[in-house]
Formats: sequence, structure tokens, C-alpha cells
Amino acid sequence: MIMKMKITKSILIAIALVALSAQSCKDFLDEELVSNVAADSYYSTPAGLDDGADAAYSFLREIYSNERSYSLTIFGTDTHTNGADGGYKSFNYYDNGLNSGVDILRESWVFLYQGINQTNAIIGRAPNVAGMDEATKTLRIAEMRFLRALYYFYLVRTWGDVHFSLTETLEAQVTANKTEQTTIYSEGIIPDLEFAVANLPASQSQYGRATKPAAQFLLGLALLTRGYQQFGSANDFVQAEALFSSIIADYGFALLPSHSALWNQDNQLNSEVIWAIQYSTDLILNGGTGNLPGYSNPTIENAGNRGHLYFGMEYDTQPGMIRDIANGRPFKRFRPTDYMIDQWAAARPNDQRYEDTYKHVWYSNDNRTSGNGIPKWKQIHVDKGAKKADGTLVTAADIGKKRFEVGDTALFIPGPGQDAKWLGDEKLKVRYTVITRTKASYPASTLPSSDPNYYPSDPSFYSEKLFPTIGKFFDPRRPAIQHTQGSRDWFLMRLADVYLLRAEARFKNSNNAGAAADINVVRTRAAKPGKVAEMQIAEGDVTLDRILLERAFELDAEQVRWFDLARTGKLMERVTLYNAQSHVGGTLAGTPNIKPYHIHRPIPQAQSDRTLGGYPQNEGY
Repeated sequence: MIMKMKITKSILIAIALVALSAQSCKDFLDEELVSNVAADSYYSTPAGLDDGADAAYSFLREIYSNERSYSLTIFGTDTHTNGADGGYKSFNYYDNGLNSGVDILRESWVFLYQGINQTNAIIGRAPNVAGMDEATKTLRIAEMRFLRALYYFYLVRTWGDVHFSLTETLEAQVTANKTEQTTIYSEGIIPDLEFAVANLPASQSQYGRATKPAAQFLLGLALLTRGYQQFGSANDFVQAEALFSSIIADYGFALLPSHSALWNQDNQLNSEVIWAIQYSTDLILNGGTGNLPGYSNPTIENAGNRGHLYFGMEYDTQPGMIRDIANGRPFKRFRPTDYMIDQWAAARPNDQRYEDTYKHVWYSNDNRTSGNGIPKWKQIHVDKGAKKADGTLVTAADIGKKRFEVGDTALFIPGPGQDAKWLGDEKLKVRYTVITRTKASYPASTLPSSDPNYYPSDPSFYSEKLFPTIGKFFDPRRPAIQHTQGSRDWFLMRLADVYLLRAEARFKNSNNAGAAADINVVRTRAAKPGKVAEMQIAEGDVTLDRILLERAFELDAEQVRWFDLARTGKLMERVTLYNAQSHVGGTLAGTPNIKPYHIHRPIPQAQSDRTLGGYPQNEGY
């Protein structure tokens, strides 16, 4: 049975790694795979219990910041659709490929339950460990109950009713229950987090350990989520608001001066981050993969934060460009929907976050005479009045010469709302390639030459290969072009999110004025110079859709969107309205594939196969 495998043969034992030089002298929590340690004897010691507790954190890296996690949270929403490459597109299409046999569902299920069993082991063993003071035992138990709640919260949001156990399993089991969500919230998630809030400190010397504000964040989000459910209550929203208010008022967290400052890799320890999952260049360079204890598949990737891989366009096949570390390895998995582009277009005159989130310019790095190479001037550029670097017009004498040099702009994506400046001949008047949403007018039969050498071969409009590229996840610390492991921390909880979650709770508590005030705190930070007044919204502007739009801007691609839409009951509505790929025929005019049952994922087939008598499947699958 998948979810309760024995872990006594190979146990993940955590070690504290030396902090990155760019991140001061703070202690960090990190993990390493150590084999052939017997849990029964080792966990009975203070050192063993500490290591076992640290090991429970390792599963965070398997459910965040990899292709599994992005596919489950980015695909099939109103903000993102699929690019040209990769698999798992059925999570975007909502077609028959979204079924119980998909490997990433099985893998996520396994990792979450392995994490739960690890926390159960520490919680159950801690009281009997001799030689450890009671305060330390209580602290470790509080950390484990925080993690157990997090893992169960991820499970119920993804699958709904699932297996529920608060005790350690030592041997493989062939039976399992399917417990209703309301019970898992009331007997697991909520009391675990209440214990964590009561017993965790405001901060810990090892960065990455659970803290009181992190527990308050998770408890607030869990209550906010439960409040929308039939088994929830209005008091859930009241309690959630109070928890978010405590985080804002009691710990000294502060928004950074700019949204862009968040993504400065040399400033990851900052006043805005409440809790993060750490990645290290030391760990990823040691790299490799390992099998999950007691199960040959899935593997523990030990591969760092991979967010830098999935949002890049195919820049490396364009004129004057070759793949490099700075511009990333473009896996072309996810791109913004037309809806998201439209929303950014409307926001950009006043809102700085598009500029802070997306990449606009690629500088030429390819001086080869073969391959992509630097493009040459053609007759059409002469005819259309193109200009050289010195501002003079291109003449017949320039035909066949390079349009730019290495280090000059090779590609430019003006981005949402800027296409009108680049229609028709405007793209032919500059030295670099301009990629817009609207197709340019060339090549066309109306142009004055049938000579193929007359036309540029440059691409000119968005496609599944060419699209606005999120740049905030790029990782220039990778040691080689093909290196996929990233070392960015993953910000699981940050203050701007707290303001927006409190705005949502206040809205549900009929306090639109308070909700608008919270949204305006975030929008003030996001304002372009001189545009603060234009960025403010009024009490009457507050709706659930308006809150979701603000979350789309602030948390673009940060692994929350599917959960946001599912939590608020907006998933089917907004996917139907705004994600063309989720429709038959691939256009919004087609019949939507998404159905009400898609609010939950299919239970992995392997779970049923390994359970005596099978395991109940979710509705619709």
C-alpha cells in the first residue's frame, strides 16, 4: 500500500548546512539522505529524535517548486495555460488524460503520506525519549504537528476525503480509510495548528524551522478555506481575520520597498518573508536522485528549486541568441492566458508588477557564423526606413551586414498593452526582433517583392513557443547551462499574501472597507512612481473577483492559483470563461471540458491497487 510504507530501512536524516555566503551567518535547516539507520533505536535518543524531526521537513521539497507542484497548481486556471513542451497538459485541458494513472498524482500522494508518517513517528516517540528536556520535546512536537497539518491540508485541498491517521505505521498495511474532510479539519488540521500556534516561538535560530507566525498563517488559510465549505461556518472567517491581523501587527514583518526586491537572490532573508523552504548550492551540486524509502518509484529528485525552468520561451533559437545561464533553460511549460495578458495590459500604466515579474529584453550572445547567428539587413529594411545603431537610415550599402552586435538587444517583448506601437512596418524599422501578441503584417502578398530573401525570417507574434516570460524565478547561480537544479528559496508565506488573505476574510465578514484598505497596502507598494493615487481602490470596488485579480497580479505563478479558485468556488466558472485550452477545439467558443467534479483530483490508481478491496475513487473519475 502506497501511503503507509515502512521507513525503518532508509531514513531521511537532516543536517544543518553552512549558510550560503550571500545569506549572512544564519543557520539553515537542510536535509541529506542517510541509509541503514534503524528508527526504533535511533529515534529513542535526543539526537535521533532531532534528526528525525528535521527529516520531516524534507518532503516540503517534493511538494513545492518542481514540475509536479507547478502542474497541479498552475495548469487548469484562468491565469496560465500550456506552452509547447512537456507533459501533464491534461491538467490544463481537463480531458481524459487527467485520470488516476497519472504519475505526478501518485508521487504527490506518496510524498505527502510519507511526510505524515514521519511526523507521526516523532510525535508518538518524543514523550518517551530520555535525556531531552521537556521544552525541547514540546518544541519538536509543535513543529511536527505544524508539518502534519500542512501535509493533510495539501491532501484535502487536492483530493477531498482521504485516508486519515494520527499514529505511526511501522509495517506495510493493506487497509485504508477514506475520512471526510470535516473530520480531518476538526480532528487533525485545526487542533494540530492550534497546538503549533500555542507552542512555537516567534522565530527560531535555524532558519526554516516552523514558527508561530507561520503556524498562524497556515491556520488562518485553513480556516478561510473551511469557511467556504458546507461544513464550515462564518466564525471560520472571523478567526482567520484575527490570525492574519496578528501576523501583520505582532512580529515586525514589513513589505519590501518594491516588488522586484523580493526576487533579488542576494536578499532572500528579508522582512517580508514569513516562512520559506530553503535550497542550497552546496546541496544541489552534490545532487543526484534517490528512491523514496521502501518504494522504488517515485524518486527523491534532490534537485533544488526548479521554478526557473518552466516559464521561459524559446529564446535560444532566435536570431542572435544561444542558450546561456543568465537567460535560463527554457522548458516552455507554462504561459499566460489571453485573459491574464488582458488584465496586465489594463494594469500596466499604473502598476509596476508586470515589469518586476516578466522579462522584456534579451541581449545578443551568439556571434557564430552558423546556427542562429546575428541577422542581416535586407532590402525590406531599406524600403521601410529602418535605422542603424547610430540613428542613420539603412541603405543599400548595408544589406548583408549585421543588424546588431553581441551585447546589443536581440529580442524584445513589449508585453501586454504595447502591441499597438508595433503593428505593420514598425517591427521592420528596428535592428532587433520584436515579438508581440498581434501578428505583424509581413510576410504578406501585398508586399512589393516575391523574393524570399526580401523578408525577415524573424518570428513576430506569440505562440506556444514564444510568449511573455516570467523572470522572477530565474537562477543565475546555476554552474552550467544544462544544470536544472536551482538554489532559490521558495517563499511559501509572505506578508503581501497575508494582506490579501485578510482582505478576503474581511470581505467574507462584510467589511469591504477593511478589505479595500488591505488591498491598497499591497497596491501602494506596486504603484509606479507618481501613480499611488491611481492604484487605490474604493470600498465599493471590492468583490471576490477583484480580490482574485489582485492575487493574480501579486502572486503570479507562485503555486497558489488552482487552490485559490478551488477554495472560493470559482474554479469552473473562471476556467470556462478564460482558459481556451480547457475547451473542446481549443477556443473559448468550444464546449468546456471542466466539470464540477474537477474541484478534486482523481485518487491515484496505485492506492486502490495496493488496498485490500480497493479504495473509493473520487466522483467523475
